[in-house]
Amino acid sequence: MKLNAGIITDKLAETKAFYQTVLNFGITFENDFYLLLHTPNQQAELSFLLPNHPSQRPVFQKPFAGEGVYLTIEVGDVDAEYQRIRSLNVPIEIELRDEPWGDRHFAIVDPNGIGIDMVTYANPS
Repeated sequence: MKLNAGIITDKLAETKAFYQTVLNFGITFENDFYLLLHTPNQQAELSFLLPNHPSQRPVFQKPFAGEGVYLTIEVGDVDAEYQRIRSLNVPIEIELRDEPWGDRHFAIVDPNGIGIDMVTYANPS
């Protein structure tokens, strides 16, 4: 089984630019109303769809309202990723920090209002 999460948004161009430039995602497929992206290692995909597109059934037409969704992206070196993303002048929503349960992470927000938690997991101290 393979999962592909999708977000319905009218910000396809901004979303494409953000995920390619900031997170180094690649394009698996795109057309005028749909964008399928993949992580740099091609292990996961994320899709974006224009709202109210006539080719789609009603369940896939309502736009995402900008709340209640987050993504977690695990990276090998969260400190390096933090510095790289800061150098791109991307606003940091949660500054780099260690959590008691072992995560070292920071968070950014994509053009759709989706929080993206960038994390390296470690055993709790």
